[in-house]
Amino acid sequence: MRRPMQAILTVATVAALATTFLQAGAATAPAVAASTTSARGPAAPDHQNPMTLSLPDGQTAASCADPTVVHGVGRDRNWYLYCTTDALTATDKNPDGSLVQHVVPTYRSTDLSHWTYVGDAFTTKPAWVGDANGVWAPDVVYRNGRWYLYYAASDTPTATAPTGGGSAVGVATSSSPTGPWTDSGGPVVAPQAAPNGTGQRWEFDPEVITDRGSTYLYFGSYFGGVNVRRLTSDGLRSVPSSEREIAIDNRYEGTYLMRHDGWWYFMGSATNCCNGALTGYGVFVARSRSPLGPFTDRDGVAITATRVGGTPLLAQNGNRWVGTGHNTVVTDLAGQDWIVYHAVDRDDPYYAGQGTYTKRPVLIDPLDWVDGWPVVRGGAGPSDTVQPGPVAQPGERPTYRPTRAATDVPGRLLRSASTSFDGSSLPSTLSWIREPDPATWTVGGGQLRWQTQAADIHPPTTPLASVLAEPAPSGDYVVETTVAVDTPATGDGVNYVQGGLIVYGDDGNYVRLTSNSIFDTRQTEFGKQVSSQPAGSPTYGNMVVGPVGDRTTLRIVHRVVGGQHQYTAYTSDDGRHFVRGGTWTADLGAHPRIGLISLGGAGFTSTFDDLRVSTVRSVHR
Repeated sequence: MRRPMQAILTVATVAALATTFLQAGAATAPAVAASTTSARGPAAPDHQNPMTLSLPDGQTAASCADPTVVHGVGRDRNWYLYCTTDALTATDKNPDGSLVQHVVPTYRSTDLSHWTYVGDAFTTKPAWVGDANGVWAPDVVYRNGRWYLYYAASDTPTATAPTGGGSAVGVATSSSPTGPWTDSGGPVVAPQAAPNGTGQRWEFDPEVITDRGSTYLYFGSYFGGVNVRRLTSDGLRSVPSSEREIAIDNRYEGTYLMRHDGWWYFMGSATNCCNGALTGYGVFVARSRSPLGPFTDRDGVAITATRVGGTPLLAQNGNRWVGTGHNTVVTDLAGQDWIVYHAVDRDDPYYAGQGTYTKRPVLIDPLDWVDGWPVVRGGAGPSDTVQPGPVAQPGERPTYRPTRAATDVPGRLLRSASTSFDGSSLPSTLSWIREPDPATWTVGGGQLRWQTQAADIHPPTTPLASVLAEPAPSGDYVVETTVAVDTPATGDGVNYVQGGLIVYGDDGNYVRLTSNSIFDTRQTEFGKQVSSQPAGSPTYGNMVVGPVGDRTTLRIVHRVVGGQHQYTAYTSDDGRHFVRGGTWTADLGAHPRIGLISLGGAGFTSTFDDLRVSTVRSVHR
C-alpha cells in the first residue's frame, strides 16, 4: 500500500529560489527577489489551458512547441517563455503561400498563464546553421551574469552536403532574457555519425544543468539516443571526451533534468510529437542520485536497457488534449512545482489550410510529489477546464490544493467471457477474423501459442493479419492478457513484431496494446487506427507505456465518459504492479470485439496465458 499524498505547498517566506526554477539544482540559476505569500493577499489568478499567447495584431499564437520558461533576475518579476521555430498563425504567409516561420518566438508574462509576444530570438538563422529545417527546442539558462540560449540546429551545411550535414547544438548569449542574442558562431556539439554507422545521429533538444561546480549539456533523440557532455567554463563548447550515454536510442527526446530531495529526475518524451489528432507523445520519468545516471524508473528498470524503462508522468487522459510532451518545470513563489508542455487539440489539430501541419499550443499544470515521484495534477493529468493558477507574483495567495486521482482496476471477473486456455482447443466464445493456417497456432498446457504473422492491420496495406476475438461486453469493462513474445530481449533490429490485445471495430478502427519490438528495443505500444481522417492525414497513432518483461501483462480499461468511449492502457512486467499509460478516445461502432493479435513479421511466437474480462472499479492508492 502506498503512503498518502504529501503536499509540498509552502506558504512561508520564499527568500532563495535559486534552486527552484528552470534548472532546479543549478548553482547558477537566476535568483528571484524575496517574496511572501499571504493568507490574506489576493488569490493567485485562475488559468485555463492552453496558455494565451497574445500577438501585436490582436491574434493569439497557435503554437508554442518545446517550451522553456525562466524567471527574471533581481528586480525583474516577469517570466519568459521560449518556443521552437514555428508559425505563429495560419494567416501570416510568405509569397509562395507557406507560413512564416518565427525563429524562437519569445513571450513575457506576470502570471504564467497570459503571455505577450516580445519578438524572435533570431531574425535570421546563424550563418553556420542550414536552411533545411529550423532552430529547435531552446533551453535558456542564466549563469556567469549572462543569459545563454542553447538550441538544436536541425541541419548544418557542409561543402559536400549543402543540406543534410547533420544536426548539432548551438548557443547564443545576451545580457537580457529578451535579447538581442549573439550567436557563438559554431556548434557546442558538432554533428557526429550515429553509433550504427548509418547517417548522422540526432543531436536535438539541449538541456543544461549545473551540479557541484560542473555544467552539463544533455542532448539527443531517437536516432542516437540521449547523451550528456560537460561544458567548458564559458559555456560555449562541450568536451567530447566527457560524453556519457543517458538513455538508449529509439525511445526518448526532449530531455529535462531537475533535482528534488537529493535525487536527479530525468524527464523525456516518447513517440511522435506531430501526428495531428493521433499524436501519442508523452513524458516519462526516471531518477538517479547522480545527474550522470544511471537513471531507473519506479520499477527499477534502467532507461538504457533494451527493455526500456521509464515511468509515465504525463499522458493524454481522454479530454481534448493529446500528444502531451516536451516539458519544462517551474516552481512558483509558493513553492509549488508546475509542468509546462505542449499538446495537440484533437478537435483542432492542424493550422487552417495547411494540410497536416500540426499545431502544438502550450499548457501548464501542477506537478505534485508522491512517495518520491512526480505526478501531474495528483495523477489526473492534463486539464482543460478552469483551474487554480500558480503564484507568480509576491503577495499572492495560493489556491491549488493537491488531491489524489482515482485509478481503475479489475472488478468482478466475467467468467463467460474469460479463458485460461485449458484443454487443447479454443473456447467457443472466441472466433477468427481471417482464420490463419491451423499449423501456426496451438492450444495446450494452459497457453495459446501463436506464430507471428508477416502481416498487419493497416488497410489498404495487404495482407491483413488475423484477429482472434469475441464480442465486447456492454458498458464499462477491463480486458487483460499475459503474453510473452520471443523476439530477442537484447535488441537486434527486429522491428514491429508484436503480440497482445485488441479492441476491434473493423480493420480501419481499433485500439491495440502489445509487447512490441522497435528496432533495438522492446516496448509496450498502445496504438489507435481510425479511418475517418482528412485526406493525407495519418490514420494510425501510437503511445508507449511501461517496460516489457519476460512475460508482460497488458490491460485495457474501457469507460464511457460524456458519451465518448475511452480506452486506457496499463502494463505490468511482474503481473502485480501496473503502470498506467495514456487514453485514446475511439468510436469502434455498435458491436466491437475484444481479443488477441500476433503480427508484424514472421519467425517468432506470441504465447498467451489467458484472456480475462472483468467489470471496472475505481480505487485511490
